[in-house]
Amino acid sequence: QVQLVESGGGLVHPGESLRLSCVGSGYNLSYFAVGWFRQAPGKEREGLACMNKYGSTNYANSVKGRFTISRDNAKNTMYLQMNSLRPEDTAVYRCATGVLWKCTDEYDVWGQGTQVTVSP
Repeated sequence: QVQLVESGGGLVHPGESLRLSCVGSGYNLSYFAVGWFRQAPGKEREGLACMNKYGSTNYANSVKGRFTISRDNAKNTMYLQMNSLRPEDTAVYRCATGVLWKCTDEYDVWGQGTQVTVSP
């Protein structure tokens, strides 16, 4: 079964940090671009970060300088380090893998989603 499973979400205060993990099973993540997305209530899904198979990254302006995407191919796992969290970061976060080795708009395998809540 091709699957992504996330962990690491939770409730934090503004300025604190969280690290999300996303473990792949049933296929090798190293061949594909990986990405992180979020969706807040009443809002459209927002792409946050992606990394191609060679390590090149792209970030949304809303998270640039605060969030870092990484991957550990030996563990078949991708990560999102989130620092300096703000209330507006509150959303359901999902990981995904792309259909290609480079960052594009097309992703075909998705995690189940994990809630991140940033509250004063």
